[in-house]
Amino acid sequence: MANPIAELVGLLSRLPGIGERTAARLAYHVLDQPRDYAEALGRSLVELHARVRRCQRCANYTAENLCEVCLDPRRDDGLVCVVARPPDVAALERGQSFRGRYYVLHALLAPLDGVGPEALPLAPLIERVKGGELREVIVATPLSVEGEATALFLAQQLRPLGVRCTRIASGLPHGGELEFSDQITLARAMDGRQEL
Repeated sequence: MANPIAELVGLLSRLPGIGERTAARLAYHVLDQPRDYAEALGRSLVELHARVRRCQRCANYTAENLCEVCLDPRRDDGLVCVVARPPDVAALERGQSFRGRYYVLHALLAPLDGVGPEALPLAPLIERVKGGELREVIVATPLSVEGEATALFLAQQLRPLGVRCTRIASGLPHGGELEFSDQITLARAMDGRQEL
């Protein structure tokens, strides 16, 4: 008979950022809680795929047809920020500085992994641009090889349609030390300098 604790540890350790030790700590934590907590956790996990869908407008995860951001009438409809994944939307929302709309790709170009342009769901975004709904598309894909390739591809697809296509700035993080920064980050920080 399989060890149920080892089975749970194995499943939890497959989550991103969770190693085997953290997974074991989580498994034992669940065991130390009342049974109804474990049942509620299990029920939530089982129902997750049935209760969550992609927003019809931006493809962010939501429990409704439209997400909270798309339903917010105070948002700027002419400004859309393209991100790779739903957690990117959450990160930008925590910053409270972007008041436009979002578009979530759920993928990045990665030719070595067999992910080509056909994997990017661009048709709804392109339709919004063609419809004159958008005046600017901000590309906020990760500053990685895949993110950069995706950003360049998006710009190639969108610029001919007459929409302003911009890229988020990159550079040194707040509190970051110059000596520990890589060459690309330092170069972008220097290129993106601003008046004081």
